[in-house]
Amino acid sequence: MRLNGVLATALCSSAAFFGQVRAEESEDASTTTIAESSTTSVIEKPTFTPTNVKAEFLEQFTDDWTSRWSPSHAKKEDSKTDEEWAYIGEWAVEEPTVFKGIEGDKGLVVKNPAAHHAISAKFPKKIDNKGKTLVVQYEVKLQNGLECGGAYMKLLQDNKKLHAEEFSNASPYIIMFGPDKCGATNKVHFIFRHKNPKTGEYEEKHLKTAPSAKITKLTTLYTLIVKPDNDFEILINGESTKTGNLLEDFNPAVNPEKEIDDPKDSKPDDWVDEARIPDPEATKPEDWDEDAPFEIVDEEATKPDDWLEDEPTMIPDPEAEKPEDWDDEEDGDWIPPMVPNPKCDEVSGCGKWEPPMKKNPDYKGKWTPEYIDNPAYKGVWKPRKIANPDFFEDKTPAKFEPMGAIGFEIWTMQSDILFDNIYIGHSVEEAEKLKAETYDIKAAIEKAEEEASKPAPKPTPDSPLDLKFMDDPVKYIREKVDLFWAIAQKDPVEAIKTLPEVAGGIGALVVTILALIIGVVSMSGASPPPQVKDAAQKAKQSAMDTKDKVVDAASTATDKAQAEINKRTTRSSGPAE
Repeated sequence: MRLNGVLATALCSSAAFFGQVRAEESEDASTTTIAESSTTSVIEKPTFTPTNVKAEFLEQFTDDWTSRWSPSHAKKEDSKTDEEWAYIGEWAVEEPTVFKGIEGDKGLVVKNPAAHHAISAKFPKKIDNKGKTLVVQYEVKLQNGLECGGAYMKLLQDNKKLHAEEFSNASPYIIMFGPDKCGATNKVHFIFRHKNPKTGEYEEKHLKTAPSAKITKLTTLYTLIVKPDNDFEILINGESTKTGNLLEDFNPAVNPEKEIDDPKDSKPDDWVDEARIPDPEATKPEDWDEDAPFEIVDEEATKPDDWLEDEPTMIPDPEAEKPEDWDDEEDGDWIPPMVPNPKCDEVSGCGKWEPPMKKNPDYKGKWTPEYIDNPAYKGVWKPRKIANPDFFEDKTPAKFEPMGAIGFEIWTMQSDILFDNIYIGHSVEEAEKLKAETYDIKAAIEKAEEEASKPAPKPTPDSPLDLKFMDDPVKYIREKVDLFWAIAQKDPVEAIKTLPEVAGGIGALVVTILALIIGVVSMSGASPPPQVKDAAQKAKQSAMDTKDKVVDAASTATDKAQAEINKRTTRSSGPAE
């Protein structure tokens, strides 16, 4: 009975300790929620206003966008399969739903994941950049990210067959530009189709080392500038990421080689292309023994003194037992499995000893003559060069053929890709002006929105009193006990006032120890000494007093937190009654 009473006291103190912890956590959680609600701010956003920038083609997807853009109803051609893919993906013009930067600023949005999408818009008049700089610029916003899919545009060749409702992957284009990502592929495409002046056939020219696309939910601005001297530059968010020349940085090259290998030429029969040969004058030395073994028995080796020749290397498993369902008549005599002999692990070895092998000092292996330079060597044979009958030289590939429309023809696993503020023209300055009016403004706001949406980092506790039990229970208890002991050495009363939960825990521990002593004495039949009884009674009373203080402290903390919540709630909902 005494032991049960003491254990009850210890449990009460422990419950009070954790009650204090829960009260602290409740107060901290309430404070955190209140702090979050009080620091949330709304970022002011400007209202969309159409630009006055002039361009051969400029699109901000205003309310009359349907008069310019037409979704395709064609079938997608696939040379790798007989299947036909319909452009079933839907398009919409709407404001972004993720990190909106400007109120009322709408863009063209891909609405369906895992679908083929195609849409195009004709230019007011064909764009011919002969002798002019070509500037292509547009915004891409990956509202759901991009794991696999394209977000590039095509500038379509101007011809009479350009029908918007029939726009597909087979429609001839002049330039393809923009981001594309799937698996290991992550690049900003720059491809242009070049016409062979001799054959009239077109060939795609791909940028050799394309920059990586920005995979982010913030708006990204892609800009392509091609100058009349064939130099080009790709900018992402206004920063240059790739420069080069159309004649040097594309594969296959614009211009073929002037000379090619003669397809009719062949290597002569007597052509010697072996640079080195075995020395024909070399002979095998008389003392060369090709039959000598690689290893021989070490005759100098001796058996270790602790070698156990009478012990087998494997023995029946002494712990193995015959299965209960084993039938000797049907299954035969049961034999336990073999295991390594444990005695062999304690010595050099067991079983019959044999001398080890060692490398044969006389081993030479098979004799082969040394190699020497071939005196008849003529070098690596190459066919002779002849003039390339298909050679041509286009020194100005930047003179692209006229372009009559823009199109987005893509497949993507992610929906809600948004396109906006498309500029196609000849002025770098006007494109930069559009960037300043649109991208620069929304980029700063979107970044602020993104930062505001991130959860606040947990503050580092300045002292043990700032620790949270749920963050690290072990550290919480250790730091509390250390702080209690440091204060108690100077002022025990102050230690109990500051950390009553620790005092209660210590009291419970003392009572438990005394109870164990009394219990042991009682079991032996002897009555505990009076001083032990007095100490137990004092410890019990101390623990109960501490428990009351802890409960009061927990109640006070809870009341404080609830009062603060009521006060904040009243302020947010209206004047107090």
